[in-house]
Amino acid sequence: MKLVYVFDAYCGWSHGFSATLREVISRHPELPVEVVTGGLFSGSRRVPIREFGYVQGANAQIAELTGARFGEAYERLIADGSFVMDSEAAARGVAALRGAAPERAPELAAELQTAFYLDGLSLSDPATYRTLAAAAGLDAETVVAAFQAPQARAEAEADFRRAADLGVTGFPTLLAVDGEQAVPLARGRATADEIDRRLSGLS
Repeated sequence: MKLVYVFDAYCGWSHGFSATLREVISRHPELPVEVVTGGLFSGSRRVPIREFGYVQGANAQIAELTGARFGEAYERLIADGSFVMDSEAAARGVAALRGAAPERAPELAAELQTAFYLDGLSLSDPATYRTLAAAAGLDAETVVAAFQAPQARAEAEADFRRAADLGVTGFPTLLAVDGEQAVPLARGRATADEIDRRLSGLS
């Protein structure tokens, strides 16, 4: 059995779930974790952030319920309203980071969200991945090259298909996957204790 974490780097609820995921992983070192990224803001939803009027209210709720922080640089992006969240670019970034350090994919996914939600960095900008890779002790130029390579787009599309094949319709979703069977452990939000109880019911 393994855990499959399906998230979108531009999803505030995924940002709020990062601490819970970290706790679940620390409690279950025996379970491999596959990180799959979704396409929340792709296609016709790739528009300026001001068109999503619910964002600030949702962020306040996320902060209250999960303790997640939102930084001043990010708040300035929201106030300006012209920033475009592009989940396909973020998925290419996840693929590049995951390729550089597969065993650290959950940690790097969380760092990607920190870069956006605290530091206000664009997940479409190669410089963001250079900074993240260097901070994580990875080869920054290799990561940036992977982000920009045609293969990254194919990996992003493969992730979107994988999420759909798993029946995921919202982010974040944490699944326990054993062969063909996928059991939801969390959708949107859950505590580590709640996830533990669901996991123990599977054994």
